[in-house]
Parts: sequence; C-alpha cells; structure tokens
Amino acid sequence: MANTTTVITRKGQITIPKAIREEVDLKIGDRLRVLVRDGEVVLRCQRRSILDLEGSVKPRQRPEDFDGIRQKVRRTRAQRTVVHE
Repeated sequence: MANTTTVITRKGQITIPKAIREEVDLKIGDRLRVLVRDGEVVLRCQRRSILDLEGSVKPRQRPEDFDGIRQKVRRTRAQRTVVHE
C-alpha cells in the first residue's frame, strides 16, 4: 500500500503521486469523488456514469421516437404487472 505526502497548491489542487495512481489504476480523465468522513478527506474512484455511454447505441431512427418508446415500455410493464387484491 502506497503512503506518501502531497502539497495543496494556491488553487487548492493536489498531485496524486504516481505510485498511488498505479496502485488504484487511475488514468487521465478518471473522476474522483471527494468525501469528508470523520474529519478526514477521502478520495474515491468514480469509474463510470451513464453519461459516459452517450452515443454508444445507435438510434433505430432519427429523430428517435421517445413518446413511442415510453408507450411501449408502459404497455410491457402493464402486461407484466399482476394486481393482487
């Protein structure tokens, strides 16, 4: 486990030392969540979000018919829903 010291710059920035970046596999562009827990600053890797997937699925048509998609989802969910009295 890497253990080192870093300095906060005038702009509030820090450099994460190479040994630590390699240990947790941080890459350029990775996002970190900053938390305060019991008086300590904790950095957590935030690997991906749904926004990172933008453009990964090509639409079936342009412009996409979102109202039609919503209606189809509602019908499918309604068919799967069982009402218990």
